[in-house]
Amino acid sequence: MSDVPIPAESPLPSPRDEAPQYVLPLVVRLERDAPPARTDALETSARAVLALLGDERALGDGEWAEAVRNWEDARIRKVVRRARGAEWRRAGTLPGITVTGSSAEVRVFPPIPLDGWPKDLAKLQVSGTELDDPEPPSAPDRTAPVLWLNPDLAMSAGKTMAQTGHAAQLAWWALPDTARTAWRTAGYPLSVRTATPAEWTRLTHSGLPLVRDAGFTEIAPGSCTVVADHPALR
Repeated sequence: MSDVPIPAESPLPSPRDEAPQYVLPLVVRLERDAPPARTDALETSARAVLALLGDERALGDGEWAEAVRNWEDARIRKVVRRARGAEWRRAGTLPGITVTGSSAEVRVFPPIPLDGWPKDLAKLQVSGTELDDPEPPSAPDRTAPVLWLNPDLAMSAGKTMAQTGHAAQLAWWALPDTARTAWRTAGYPLSVRTATPAEWTRLTHSGLPLVRDAGFTEIAPGSCTVVADHPALR
């Protein structure tokens, strides 16, 4: 089993708390007449985070690299907001990456200071991202990464999108360079599914990357939310 990093959202006091705090903004397109399926939105948000982490602009001397380093030196915060119509079009003019799923569109932006939101993102709503799956998700492809949700936690779609993004990031950090390259080249395939209680118990004791939420919103500090089950980490 590969070594894995300290969970990004550990509730314990950390030197990360003393660093300037940054946040990774994600915006999900939520049109009134065509909302995305919940699972597709969760998967798309995770792939959006990976798309930013693997983008050349976020690496080395890239134009986003300093912001990404500042963000990773502090608490790894992500905030998901929703947009439709003109709001979505304005968000699309800001530097970022749009990732498209089967029904979902999510745009991820370079990290920003907690109090430094661009005007066109600051006015977008955080609440109201309740989504449903028209049909139960099929069994996941276990030869590809699976992000397993805690079956005992109830979270809004927006909160869960942030959590799947955290889990994907923890898996990315834990992978060797060859596995990262292979994942990037394949287009970051992954599934998001809710574990059964028995599976969840096994997964949380498996040594795989595990997200423990800091408890800023919706759930108690220290809650285990997602396990990132990447084949290269088993």
